[in-house]
Amino acid sequence: MEAPEIAKLAIEALEDVKGKDILELDTSTLTQLFQRMVVCTGDSNRQVKALANSVHVKLKEAGVDIVGTEGQESGEWVLVDAGDVVVHVMLPAVRDYYDIEALWGGEKPSFLPAGGRPWQAL
Repeated sequence: MEAPEIAKLAIEALEDVKGKDILELDTSTLTQLFQRMVVCTGDSNRQVKALANSVHVKLKEAGVDIVGTEGQESGEWVLVDAGDVVVHVMLPAVRDYYDIEALWGGEKPSFLPAGGRPWQAL
């Protein structure tokens, strides 16, 4: 299965669990390590874990080899490595702080918690 198809399946899995601010980046011209990066936000540690698990399960069912998963213990930032596609699922504050989209040529999402001030990386 090619990277765009794997990324599409990952995005479907994230949408199934109501992931927010889903972004797919084509990294094929930036690195040889992977072809696509998918970044998503979850509202809580529990949802971040559920989102990552949904991606893991859906990709495995489609026959995609999962190289590894990191961060399931804390649920603040979970990475699912599917070889040519890497999926990052993060809490809003973590995603804002690390801003990995900007590192890989994407645009930073704008987070505004309900009734609060915007998140800002220091």
